[in-house]
Amino acid sequence: MSSSSQTLSKLEALECHFTWVKDTTRSQLLHRRVQLEDIGTDEGNFWLTSIYNLWGFVLYELGSSKEAHKYFRKATETLQRLRKEDEGPWLMVNYGNLAWLHHHLGEEAESQDYLSKVEALKSKFPSPSQDELHPEIYAEKAWTLMKFGRDNQRLAADYFQRSFKMQPDMVQWQSSRVIALASAAKHSDTGLSGDLMQEIRTAREQDPENLYVAAVELKERGKKGESVKNEAETLGQKILLQPVSSYSGLKPLLRLHRELGSLDKAIVLTEEALEKHPDERYLKRCAALCYKWKVLRGRGNQADQRTIKRAIKLHEEVVDLYPDSSLVKKIDLAYVQAKSSHGRTIAYQMFQDLLARRDLDSEDKQLLYYNYARYLNFERQDRNKSVRYYMKSAEIPNRSFYGKLSVKMLQKICERGRSRMCPKIREFLENLPDDDSE
Repeated sequence: MSSSSQTLSKLEALECHFTWVKDTTRSQLLHRRVQLEDIGTDEGNFWLTSIYNLWGFVLYELGSSKEAHKYFRKATETLQRLRKEDEGPWLMVNYGNLAWLHHHLGEEAESQDYLSKVEALKSKFPSPSQDELHPEIYAEKAWTLMKFGRDNQRLAADYFQRSFKMQPDMVQWQSSRVIALASAAKHSDTGLSGDLMQEIRTAREQDPENLYVAAVELKERGKKGESVKNEAETLGQKILLQPVSSYSGLKPLLRLHRELGSLDKAIVLTEEALEKHPDERYLKRCAALCYKWKVLRGRGNQADQRTIKRAIKLHEEVVDLYPDSSLVKKIDLAYVQAKSSHGRTIAYQMFQDLLARRDLDSEDKQLLYYNYARYLNFERQDRNKSVRYYMKSAEIPNRSFYGKLSVKMLQKICERGRSRMCPKIREFLENLPDDDSE
């Protein structure tokens, strides 16, 4: 075996981001970068080194090698500072990433140096058993995978469980496990199982500082009909005192207010947060979401023009603040514009502009076609064209969440039997290939 193929097989055997994360699209990577920016890098963040490691990997994949190296080095320095030790098994992932980065850059001496460092750590800190990784490696692998889709969230939960069994004092791993499981079950029709609810309760008791877990637990209890309004208000005030982060617990709490029919409270909470932190784009995103819910809720509850105007302004700001991942917010803006007394033409044109884009991957197209179908149905009463766009979404291979929703919508239309297109829909559904993503 030549030395270059030997090096490659050593690199491929490493436990690090370059071997964990495969087949991502540019759109997914841009979303991950935005996600990492919104988590924040507050010193008290338990996952700070994992954030830097994943950030470095995402930046490399997006073509920024120099920036990637900077973030991998930040991860090294943060690990050594927070652990107050020079080395330990927790450095293996980071050194693995650096070995891969230097290899990709053609810097083989540096790559070999990091490979040697990983080997030295393996000798000094052997794995608990031949078939097991170090708990720190399982935990970082889990934290990384839970950022890449629902199937990976379930796998991440399994890795978190393994790491937590080895080190039961690391309550943050247990908390992240229940967050991964709750996230994987987010769109399930049945809600969370009794076992998972018990796990969430236990995680909340063991990790009381984790307000995200507290918000998830409250949201699920509210869904099951428990009275949680007072607890929700108390938690909202606690969240406002925390550093701004997508893991502060704000978004699940806002979803709880929506479940409880108290959208006005959700809006007041986000406006209060924005008063304290007027330049935080994540808070503007949360506020925009609440206003969208208010504007688009049932037909008998039309929002006033002032509310619609605020919703439009927030969405326009959010689109500008998230230039690389604003497709969903542009669609939301079009929906909100359609409710404005002067915005119907603007909304239609916005959808035409989005449909003309050539840079959308298959997942983005499924999302766009599904939403355009809904817009055609509810805002323009063009039922036949709406059906055609549900079909366009459904026929894209590797159906995403929105592709599957489109299939369900077509099935519903057939069940109702009111559409003249029912024979066409039935024929379409019969000939639809099995979904590769199941």
